[in-house]
Amino acid sequence: MAKIEGVVLEIVSLTDRISSLRIAATDGSALPIWEAGAHVEFDVVDGARAYSLIAFDLVTVAPNFYQIAVQREDDGQGGSRAMHDLQIGDPITFSAPKNDFPVKTGASAVLLAGGIGVTPMISMAAALHAAGQQFAFHYAGRSASVMAYHAELAVTWGDAFHLHCDDNGSALDLDAVIASLNAGHLYVCGPRGLLDAARAKAEAQGIPQDRVHYELFEAAATQSNDCAFEVQINDGTVYTIPVGQSIIDVLEENDVDVMYDCQRGDCGICQCDVLEGMPDHRDVVLSDAEREAGDVMQICVSRAKTSRLVLDI
Repeated sequence: MAKIEGVVLEIVSLTDRISSLRIAATDGSALPIWEAGAHVEFDVVDGARAYSLIAFDLVTVAPNFYQIAVQREDDGQGGSRAMHDLQIGDPITFSAPKNDFPVKTGASAVLLAGGIGVTPMISMAAALHAAGQQFAFHYAGRSASVMAYHAELAVTWGDAFHLHCDDNGSALDLDAVIASLNAGHLYVCGPRGLLDAARAKAEAQGIPQDRVHYELFEAAATQSNDCAFEVQINDGTVYTIPVGQSIIDVLEENDVDVMYDCQRGDCGICQCDVLEGMPDHRDVVLSDAEREAGDVMQICVSRAKTSRLVLDI
């Protein structure tokens, strides 16, 4: 799909590390409409970076701009710093919206955000409210001073909004949040630790996997014990996956067509069958039982515990 040529309209500092950006099409034309939970990929110097679209009201017509919020990660790969270096009037290209994290407006919901993971939840709350659906919105972080939009969310959603800060006695009680779900759906977005904990507690409380939805706001990091391994695909070709590169990276370099999107291990699009070998699972998609079985894996982030994997690709 063709990229959209855009321009930065507005930049607002929300916290010391988080800035809000409004971006429009260079020619002023209306942008593609999107649904709650969607993201857009922006082209920066070292590749594409995905950011969730923000709207406090339900989007029903083609918008004149997209709003995102970017948290600067000084120890990251540089994408967030490049976004923070943008100035009003700068050009930027981006994709049409994609949505790997849709909200089901036909059921009640608990929205659980950690840190900058609040961004997709804002439009989800708007969509649930427009549908007349009951929801609770929990937003957790170290301190209110580093958490974007918390004042606006408190005003907008009143008693449905719950702010949890580690520094003032209101820290998140994850057991209580999971227990409050009843028959509704749980949506979790934020750092890996929050997602892993929420998934484990939901599974322990017997909540069906199809009622628990995740989006991860960080990529899987290289680990100190990582080593190279081999991947064999259906035509018998064997590729070496070095430290610091994913299976998808290497396959794409060799013109092997694979399906993927998030490259963080949370959307499930790149999942493939494992015919031989033992995966080293680093996604947030699979259940503990699926991980133990080792029959499938997410090739965007997961690696191998054996010297070779044979994959159905």
